[in-house]
Amino acid sequence: MANTPQAKKRIRRNDRRAEINGARVSRIRSFLKRVELAIAGGDPKVAAEALRAAQPELARGVARGVLHKNTASRKMSRLSKRVATM
Repeated sequence: MANTPQAKKRIRRNDRRAEINGARVSRIRSFLKRVELAIAGGDPKVAAEALRAAQPELARGVARGVLHKNTASRKMSRLSKRVATM
């Protein structure tokens, strides 16, 4: 258990940050899911539009530190490849 005021503050701060970061990751997953559904739907225009919307969300996740740069790059690359082959 935290005894010092600083340790107590860190616990409060970590809880707030975890909640915010969880929301960010969830938002990114939602955008990726939209791309997946568009690809499954078979409409290249809709899939390309969803991919364009997901790209800045992934970049923002990297900038905010909730995703590793290589992870975002890998996801973007794989989705782009699948949309391009439609």
